[in-house]
Amino acid sequence: MEERQQMSNKVIENLYYTKSDEWLKVEDDVGTIGITDYAQDQLGDIVYLEKVEKGKKLIQNEILTTIESVKAVSDVKTPVTGEVTESNVKVIEDASIINKDPYGKGWIAKTKIDNKDELKDLMSAQEYSEYRKE
Repeated sequence: MEERQQMSNKVIENLYYTKSDEWLKVEDDVGTIGITDYAQDQLGDIVYLEKVEKGKKLIQNEILTTIESVKAVSDVKTPVTGEVTESNVKVIEDASIINKDPYGKGWIAKTKIDNKDELKDLMSAQEYSEYRKE
């Protein structure tokens, strides 16, 4: 009989989530973007994050950046349409921060949200938890 490890990845309330495992924190018209605890767990040790250029304009679900771990290279998509206003320099210098604190110090970029209607395309913490139950 195969023993299955029960994973209890953190999901934070009051954030929005995507099916591709990004999170979005909304403060006024600024969205902070990162990857979920589940995503960092699946990736394993994260070794590199491609710098996100300030001023870059992205459409919802477009590739924001690329993240590399010892296991894989993955795209990080933008949950909402907008313009990048800030990039987290600390995770560019030390991508392992994302493993340690994916919802805090491990944020990736901030964007000015163009269309708040897009938020209804995203999942709540509860919906994301249900989606990720395996």
